[in-house]
Amino acid sequence: MAGRLISRPLGSVASVSPQMITVRHLEASDQSWASQFLSEEAGSPRVVSRGVLHQADALPGLVAELNGKLTGLLTYRIDGPEMEVVTLHARPQRKGVGSVLLDAAKRSARQAGCRRLWLITTNDNQPAIAFYMRRGMKLVAIHKNALVEARRIKPEIPLIGVGGIPITDELEFDLLL
Repeated sequence: MAGRLISRPLGSVASVSPQMITVRHLEASDQSWASQFLSEEAGSPRVVSRGVLHQADALPGLVAELNGKLTGLLTYRIDGPEMEVVTLHARPQRKGVGSVLLDAAKRSARQAGCRRLWLITTNDNQPAIAFYMRRGMKLVAIHKNALVEARRIKPEIPLIGVGGIPITDELEFDLLL
């Protein structure tokens, strides 16, 4: 499914022209960029959620372009009636890229017949927790000490995360579609 999913202008400041965010499906030609982007943003394209190791750069995904430059990536997997958002990263942050990617994922999930969109983040990631809650996602589970198992699968997961908070738990958010 090639092509653009969404284009949304962002407001302009003074005489600066509006910025345009475009979202499209991840293509084979994006693989090298996706691997590098995930390594820079998350330390690795390998991601663990609920005890499953994902090679995120090999998953289907959505790419955001801001004024023609690749600036965001959301990867996902579909399992029956559910879409799991495995990764969501935007650079720079707070420009609307993550929001547009998440909106596009919701549309893609509905088109695929999914009834639930869900994701995992860790207890230290307060910016992500606030981001998902502001976008209507609900905290549905706290998987206590899940990072003990996750580190057996992916030992390079750090012990300390955002703001010096120990990374111990997986937080599960969802949105019913």
